[in-house]
Amino acid sequence: MELLESFLLGILQGITEFLPVSSSGHLVLAQELLNRNLEQGITFEIVVHFGSLFSILIYFRQRIAEILSNFFKFISKPALYKSEWANNYDARISFYILLSMIPAGVIGFTLRSNLEEAFQSPILVSAMLLVTGAILFTNKFVLPKEGKVTPKNAFIMGIAQAAAMIPGISRSGTTITMGVLLGMKREDVADFSFLMLIPVLAGATLVELLDVFSGSAEDIVISSLVVAFFASLVSGYYALKFLLKLFKQKGLHYFAYYCWTVGILGLIYFSFK
Repeated sequence: MELLESFLLGILQGITEFLPVSSSGHLVLAQELLNRNLEQGITFEIVVHFGSLFSILIYFRQRIAEILSNFFKFISKPALYKSEWANNYDARISFYILLSMIPAGVIGFTLRSNLEEAFQSPILVSAMLLVTGAILFTNKFVLPKEGKVTPKNAFIMGIAQAAAMIPGISRSGTTITMGVLLGMKREDVADFSFLMLIPVLAGATLVELLDVFSGSAEDIVISSLVVAFFASLVSGYYALKFLLKLFKQKGLHYFAYYCWTVGILGLIYFSFK
């Protein structure tokens, strides 16, 4: 794999993983447009997913440290549950994240491959981008509220995250919009949307690692993997920073125009191709 291609694909992974435009949908469309397979193999996927994972860990490093500290405090001293649970938001968040994993875990281990295979058609992906645009545009009409993350909200956002396994449906756009519709505070829903992504990315990476250990790894130049990792990490970090700032100040509806444009052009182009 050429270094330039690794660099560009790493950037593509980092940016589209966090911006609400569907990374999997863009991959399907790009493959069809270029008439080539852009899937670089399981080893490459692990590396770029690690890059995305590390970008979240670096960005939320202080928040994650606080959450883990409270989580292990509750695990080591169960008696604190009754006295601190109601007033310790960081302690509750860790359990809400675990709760949000259930839908994605069930779908991921049962239907993910079937969903991805069913939506390899660029026409279907283009249609799903129109759906993503509609989801994002609702942010323009929902007034900011002050609700917190609750077990119910966390589970519903987990369902939204599972639905985003369909190529063309944005994970970040769907989960954040769902949180807003549930009446959650913008700062809380934005942070929780990406905190709940951490175990999902970690789980996907673990599954890919198991595939490598089973003997399906490819011979890829180490330098290409290093370039892809840092391209994904750096681009992902700044994409995440940009998205959170934009959403907390203005919302996500601006990305709806992009999704609609790509979706409409995709439907026109691939329908007559």
